[in-house]
Amino acid sequence: MRFEGIHHITLITGDAPRNVDFYTRVLGLRLVKKTVNQDDPTVYHLFYADERGSAGSDITFFEYPGARRGRPGAGMVHTIVWRVASEEALDFWEQRLEGEASVIERSAERLRFEDPEGIGLELAVVATDDEPLVAEHPEIPRKHALQGFDAVRAYAADPERSRRLFEESLGFEPDGEGRWEVRGERRGGWFAFEPAPAERGVGGAGTVHHVAFSSTLEDHNAWQQRVAEAGMQPTPVIDRFYFRSVYFREPNGVLFELATLGPGFATDEDPAHLGERLSLPPAFEHLREQIEPALTKLPDPRGAWKVS
Repeated sequence: MRFEGIHHITLITGDAPRNVDFYTRVLGLRLVKKTVNQDDPTVYHLFYADERGSAGSDITFFEYPGARRGRPGAGMVHTIVWRVASEEALDFWEQRLEGEASVIERSAERLRFEDPEGIGLELAVVATDDEPLVAEHPEIPRKHALQGFDAVRAYAADPERSRRLFEESLGFEPDGEGRWEVRGERRGGWFAFEPAPAERGVGGAGTVHHVAFSSTLEDHNAWQQRVAEAGMQPTPVIDRFYFRSVYFREPNGVLFELATLGPGFATDEDPAHLGERLSLPPAFEHLREQIEPALTKLPDPRGAWKVS
């Protein structure tokens, strides 16, 4: 069994309207699902991805309005890396991000910046045979668009504590430099540890809640059992309607999810209209009249596109 790379990455935002604006208007992703946190249906769960809502491109957010700014520390992901096709794409993004995000560093192959709430983001020129996972945007040429995730980087107090789980149980392949490749037959990505800062991490807006890796539906129960046998105390398989999930903390404290490649976001919406309305899984539909009025009002990301 192998994971098909990164499935999704979930973060926390304190300002959903600004979050929608940045990830759709600025970064050019598609809002593919507007739903609620199934463990706390009083708050949004927003999914941004490529045009089809593909696993491997989903960055997602729980909104806790007015949440204080967090700070990554040991046991937390601090940087999310997307693929782009070329150095020319980095040139495009360096110009586009001016006035929209804080650019931290530019090299020939990478561009590092922060979103409005301080999460570390990076674009990397990556040569790969993996399918580019691209969203449509009238201001972003397809050749320069984000192409899906390449990696996440996390802080660890003792990376060696996680090595046995990663390599023997989860099938991560080490590169000898503190990184592990997570690759299946169709797609791959990287997970990396870096030395933790002295300051303790604080959850909140602009921090990563968890990172999910892609499992087939057929292998999901076996993965849950394998993680349990490794002593990680995983949750049972949880039906999230759009995919099935298993959660556990790896030995350095990062919250991992194993998420299935399906059923997918078109389960309850026309693919042409993903994310245009509040979608509630069947278990929550009877609460719509209570849930929907209490949620933050959001703009229609594609409603403002000019028709040429």
